Amino acid sequence: MGERAKVLADRFEQASQEMIRTVEQCSDAQWQKATSGERWSVGVVAHHVAEGHKAIAGIIQAAASGQSLPPITMEMLDQRNAAHAKQHANCARAETLELLRQNATLAATTVKGLSDDQLDRIGQMRMGPMKVQEIIEQILIGHVQNHLGSIRATIGAR
Repeated sequence: MGERAKVLADRFEQASQEMIRTVEQCSDAQWQKATSGERWSVGVVAHHVAEGHKAIAGIIQAAASGQSLPPITMEMLDQRNAAHAKQHANCARAETLELLRQNATLAATTVKGLSDDQLDRIGQMRMGPMKVQEIIEQILIGHVQNHLGSIRATIGAR
């Protein structure tokens, strides 16, 4: 593992641990409370993040390997997210925490396994071409941080 990959993996793991701690500290009422940003319950947002780790790790691995990424429109993403929210409306906290831990480990392992050359490869994302390092920073880590901020604002946590 190169130094850049280690730094990125560490940043992701830190954000993931903050998400896990926040979810662990939620009361039952907070778990059910709707966030203002996503308009889903805190539980659904946490579950969405957990499933996102695995999906985003797959995108990172594909881009790092030079594979073409499937075209994903914003409409497709919105539809998938809405279906997920409906399907997991009553997700259990214990199950969600396990999924957060499991998929965070998978994503961190994916990042740790990347070389500097792979971090510099370009993937064609819906928002345009991005280096794999940017995908990790903006999409993988950013996904956790954005949703964590929403959850914290909803439950009044720091």
